[in-house]
Amino acid sequence: MDRGHDRARYPVEPWQVREIGLDTTALGQTESLFALSNGHIGIRGNLDEGDPNGLPGTYLNSFYETRPLPYAESGFGYPESGQTVLNVTDGKLIRLQVDDEPFDLRYGEIRHHERVLDLRRGQLRREVEWESPAGTRVRVRTTRLVSLTRRSVVAIRYTVEAVDRPVRIVVSSELVANQPLPRQSDDPRVSAIIEEPLEAVINDASEGRALLVHRTRASRLQVAAGMAHDVPEHDHCRTELVAHHNWARLTASTEVVPDDPFTFTKFVAYGWSSERSAAALADQVDGALVSALQAGWDAIEAEQTEHFEDFWRGADVEIEGAPAIQQAVRFGIFHSYQAGARAEQRAIPAKGLTGPGYDGHAFWDTEMFVLPLLTATAPGAAADALRWRVRTLDLARERARTLRLEGAAFPWRTIRGQECSAYWPAGTAALHINADIAGAAARHVRWTGDTTFEREQALPLYVETARLWVSYGYDAADGGFHIDGVTGPDEYTAVVDDNIYTNLMARQNLRAAAAAARRWPDEAGRLSVTDAEAERWDDCAERMAMPYSDELGVHEQDRGFTRRARWDFARSDRDGEYPLLLHAPYFELYRKQVLKQADLVLAMHWAGDAFTAGEKARNFAYYDPLTVRDSSLSACTQAVLAAEVGHLELAAAYLTEAALMDLHDLEHNAGDGLHIASLAGGWLAAVAGFGGLRDQGEHLAFRPQLAPGWQRLAFHLRYRGQRLHVEVEPGSVRYTNDGPDDLTIVHIDGEKSEALVLGPDPVERAWHAVTPLTPAPEQPAGRAPKQATDAAG
Repeated sequence: MDRGHDRARYPVEPWQVREIGLDTTALGQTESLFALSNGHIGIRGNLDEGDPNGLPGTYLNSFYETRPLPYAESGFGYPESGQTVLNVTDGKLIRLQVDDEPFDLRYGEIRHHERVLDLRRGQLRREVEWESPAGTRVRVRTTRLVSLTRRSVVAIRYTVEAVDRPVRIVVSSELVANQPLPRQSDDPRVSAIIEEPLEAVINDASEGRALLVHRTRASRLQVAAGMAHDVPEHDHCRTELVAHHNWARLTASTEVVPDDPFTFTKFVAYGWSSERSAAALADQVDGALVSALQAGWDAIEAEQTEHFEDFWRGADVEIEGAPAIQQAVRFGIFHSYQAGARAEQRAIPAKGLTGPGYDGHAFWDTEMFVLPLLTATAPGAAADALRWRVRTLDLARERARTLRLEGAAFPWRTIRGQECSAYWPAGTAALHINADIAGAAARHVRWTGDTTFEREQALPLYVETARLWVSYGYDAADGGFHIDGVTGPDEYTAVVDDNIYTNLMARQNLRAAAAAARRWPDEAGRLSVTDAEAERWDDCAERMAMPYSDELGVHEQDRGFTRRARWDFARSDRDGEYPLLLHAPYFELYRKQVLKQADLVLAMHWAGDAFTAGEKARNFAYYDPLTVRDSSLSACTQAVLAAEVGHLELAAAYLTEAALMDLHDLEHNAGDGLHIASLAGGWLAAVAGFGGLRDQGEHLAFRPQLAPGWQRLAFHLRYRGQRLHVEVEPGSVRYTNDGPDDLTIVHIDGEKSEALVLGPDPVERAWHAVTPLTPAPEQPAGRAPKQATDAAG
């Protein structure tokens, strides 16, 4: 999509994303951008009237249908069925007739159309002025929100105003199940389409409320959706409420005159379960609707505003000198928070609840990109995401047994905990997800100091994943502990030996398990951990292999990687072959030096203490020119390391690409849903990249810098029950502890590290930009960071 076109439609504003006009060719993207969620319910930003649309979508976290996984040739241990997120009953629909003509923006004349995603308040507002083909003019204003305080509730405020003369209107507010969905593309990252997935169980319309209950045909999950309306008295207004198997409708007919608009509020509530009865679900939804009606729109809107104000006090990132990046980073924080805020022991999918991309599956993205943000800004949401992993631990143990391993093997992609990847080299072999999960749990414990969480939740994760590594790896004659036959984060390099990222994350996993088992011997004993087993974990961690090329003076991403032939990037650029996964066979990718995404570079971020400053600089200089970034996960990590090794302009360019991934639809697939990990990666690039945040030590450490053109960077973090504010200006940084207790942090400037005890008064220190040890690397032909010129906005 043309960048200038996007800029015209989405003006750069610090706290909102505003669409001016309506481009029907970009509806899929805008529906994703304007999606609202609370982690339990997700509604795409479809137009209120439903048509036209790019992809209708209403999703409930972990509500799915199963489908067979096709194999040309099956094998032992292959998953037999997949899971696909479903578009459930749509409660957003409000259709309008104006003097008997349908309010449809494809006809008549749009005199004004504007939508605003309010990041500060968690609302989507819309204003339309439309003239019908017969010349009748009306103004429609709507505001919708998915409540963060009432987990089951969506609220919509709808107003119709006559512009220049009295107008007869009919409003139809609907619930609709089994909406037909368009096929999006042949891209394997797009979801499967399941026709008519819901079968009717209950339909009812009584006492002003409508209810539909449906059941999936294969997974046998049940979903209830209900709606109720607050319709104020209006002259000659007549209403009628009916329900059918797959739809329910409230119809209101009245006349509106200029300066006397017709306004009503629609409340929609959802509930689903794999175990509870249809009657119980119906009662739950009905109760949520009664409570919403009692509270009313004003109270629910105020609750939403207050909730987001509290969140932003401990999560905001301020960037002066780059307004486009300021907007994009806040947009990313907003959607990352929405994805997990009220998930409450459910997965956080790669697309959140903004679209059906990747079939609604959760991957390792959650633990390594989204949870670092949530742990630092909304730790309760991060804890719930990790509790979901603990809830699925028995399934992971069963999967490990199938693979003839000990401990637990978590699924590469899933909705409810079962492995759903039909391609084992990128799925089953990507065992690093187990260390990623353990690492996220350890990070949460470090940030919160929650000993109860460590005993009850983190310890079982540490122990069972540590057992996996010991059973999978082996002791070699060279004295090292090796892990062979794995796939690291880079999916263009599969089933390799001693992938450094996997090995270093496994090492952290093993050490965390041993230390926690010694801290909590009783709980570890109930998991059958012995002293000898804990010692074995420490020993394997100490001897973990890290392949290194003496000839090149760099670490090898995996053993033998640097001896492979380099990819012909110039040819791929010339022939338009990016992304490579859509143009090249995997067997060709697997045997060449070409990276889909940062791998060893990611290891240098999350296990940075395993490398010297010189090694980081040389490694980055070697691997950056091999990385084509065919994954949206890559740019943010490259930004973090580019900043650490002193290439600040390049770091800013990568930050720009990560943050603008969806706002500018850089991968041309935002219509399937947002790239939540890349959006969280904008925060990582700003806070861990230019803020220099590292959390592997005893205390939080910061090595602040500013990107070229930036005048100021400030960010807020929640750490151990306190709020920490870091403000970076040219040459100086100010640390402020907004909490009741003293807080120790580490400030790094050049080669000097200083422990600072933060009390009630701010502490200020100097900083100097990192001096690069290598020239700035060039990227593969045709793969320079996208939107790099937007770094200054």
